[in-house]
Amino acid sequence: MAILELKQVNKYYDKYHALRDVSLSIEPQSIFGLLGPNGAGKTTMIRIITGITAADQGDVIFNDKPFQEHHVEEIGYMPEERGLYKKMKVWEQLVYLAQLKGLSAKDAKDRVYAWMEKMDIKDWWNKKIEELSKGMSQKIQFISTVVHEPRLIILDEPFSGLDPVNSVLIQNEIEELRLKGATILFSTHRMEQVEEICEQIALINKGKIILNGRVKDIKQQFKQNLYSVELLDPGIQFRNDYFNVVSRDANQFKIKLANGATSKDLLKTLVEQDADVLSFREVLPSLNEIFIKQVTEGTHE
Repeated sequence: MAILELKQVNKYYDKYHALRDVSLSIEPQSIFGLLGPNGAGKTTMIRIITGITAADQGDVIFNDKPFQEHHVEEIGYMPEERGLYKKMKVWEQLVYLAQLKGLSAKDAKDRVYAWMEKMDIKDWWNKKIEELSKGMSQKIQFISTVVHEPRLIILDEPFSGLDPVNSVLIQNEIEELRLKGATILFSTHRMEQVEEICEQIALINKGKIILNGRVKDIKQQFKQNLYSVELLDPGIQFRNDYFNVVSRDANQFKIKLANGATSKDLLKTLVEQDADVLSFREVLPSLNEIFIKQVTEGTHE
């Protein structure tokens, strides 16, 4: 059973067709990456999922039931554009937002303190929001998103403004929340982090889902029969009818296999020449390469 499903969702703004028959299914307790260039429809989709706006056509199913207003309390949303009240104290802001999600004043205060202690920022309890750095504000926003223990957590550019240490801290917290049962919908332009933490992704462009599936399957789908071989002796000869040396850096070769050739053929060639192989691996495309290729091709439709 999916925690969230979109079925043939369409959204119009006057004559602009922002979402076009979008269908999506997100498994519970997973980390799902939502990708796309600016203006592709990501924000519109998130607003529909969170109930901020409604779809003009199609269905949104939350935990196997049609989306209703009370489901909002089971969702945590951290938008890319942060919305903290600058004149409020940190603890007042967080307790207030937690109460809006259904927590009592006492439970909200207890959970906020526990999270601030966990994130090593309890010394900022009585500081005003306007005194915080961008990175500190980001951590406060993250706490406000998860403090009510939502089943679905939507994070839009959660690492923006964070230094490497705090990026790792937030990444670890995301994984811990998943292990405790939460599902994370993760939207970002930083492909290396998507590749590192997301199990599934969807790529949206011009309001349409153009790619959807597990990261490992997508990388296999777009592989180009490239292999990286590092040899102790760089004088090995590769037969041109099977292999094309795409690039070489000292003893490191990048080799493209011809149609019909396999990795076994390449290994056989190396064995026949008694090559000392230091490393041998298939080169799969990065998500960034796949993203650029798919979006660029989509601009010519």
